[in-house]
Amino acid sequence: MSEKRKVAIFDVDGTIFRSSLLIQVVNRLIEKDVFPASTRRVYEREYERWLNREGDYEEYIGAVVKAFVRHLKGVHYSALADAAEEIVAEQRKRVYRYTRDLLKDLKKRGYFLLAVSHSPKTVLDKFCPRLGFDKTYGMIYEIGPTECFTGNVIEEHLILNKSAIVRRAMEKENLTLTHSIGVGDTETDIPFLEMVAKPICFNPNAKLYRYAKRMKWDVVVERKDVVYEL
Repeated sequence: MSEKRKVAIFDVDGTIFRSSLLIQVVNRLIEKDVFPASTRRVYEREYERWLNREGDYEEYIGAVVKAFVRHLKGVHYSALADAAEEIVAEQRKRVYRYTRDLLKDLKKRGYFLLAVSHSPKTVLDKFCPRLGFDKTYGMIYEIGPTECFTGNVIEEHLILNKSAIVRRAMEKENLTLTHSIGVGDTETDIPFLEMVAKPICFNPNAKLYRYAKRMKWDVVVERKDVVYEL
């Protein structure tokens, strides 16, 4: 049996990409009239509250997910794939320096790079390979016989459980958690951060920051052109 490879596990949105791939795709689908303009009504209140620092980002992104799922049913797969291609072509370099450089370093050191995200896998599969990822897990939306989305999510219970995803990858890809690294930015990343040898909380939200300080995990912040540890 071949020797097991060291693994580095990354969240994507807000950790590598300086926005959310899902938000960008939803906006693009609205611009292309694939989704109706009224789609924005589902999340505009939460977006405004987040902009004004009166609401939580998780509430905002949760509303965007709701809008996406609500309007995806009946959309042809090619519409999502084309929007994803456009977004990645335009915005693939809009990443954080810290995680971009860390990925390059870990790749050189022979790490297996694993992306675990709640964004659509259709988008992730176009974005992540450009950064050197070996494997990507994301939300998979069911496609019917006419190549249109049914509105269902395949194995949603699994993709929402990031520790379960990591365990599956460990077994399938012959990986080891010895000297492993994990990088995340919200409390949804805690399950896999608890599994790795070196957890890094990058630009964490308040819930993850408090947990990280209690666990004495590394906290790294990138602000403008400065990277520093807290």
